[in-house]
Amino acid sequence: MASSMTHTPHPSPLASHPDDAPLEAVPAPHKSNKSMIRFTCPEFTTLCPRSGLPDFAHIILDYVPHRHILESKSFKLFLSSFRHHHDFHEACTLMIAQRVEACIAPTWLRIGGYWYPRGGLPIDIFYQTAPPPQNLWIPDHRTAPYRGRG
Repeated sequence: MASSMTHTPHPSPLASHPDDAPLEAVPAPHKSNKSMIRFTCPEFTTLCPRSGLPDFAHIILDYVPHRHILESKSFKLFLSSFRHHHDFHEACTLMIAQRVEACIAPTWLRIGGYWYPRGGLPIDIFYQTAPPPQNLWIPDHRTAPYRGRG
């Protein structure tokens, strides 16, 4: 769970694999308030396990903290560790969600992986842990489906 903040504020090298990239948790500042936190990564990159060519996605992670929140620099470094990782879109999207769940045990979490097309086929992957909490404003992802040029 909470760590000793090993990656901030000093420079940190990228992990060579997502399993080697530590995620860090910090105590939630407002334990009594219901709030949702959103991380948006419009330039997520990984490698195709078949061709080795780059795959790109727009990743949106929403979560309601319980006792801890993600330390943002560690999350950026974790996402960057996928740059040399070969895996399918579905596996990468779910790996992100599962690592965040294991790190901070949020009250609720959802992820949308909006993958840009390769070979003419965009793939979108969605996952959430449970129904969203009641009485909490949760905005749409507002990510338009891929329409090509024009």
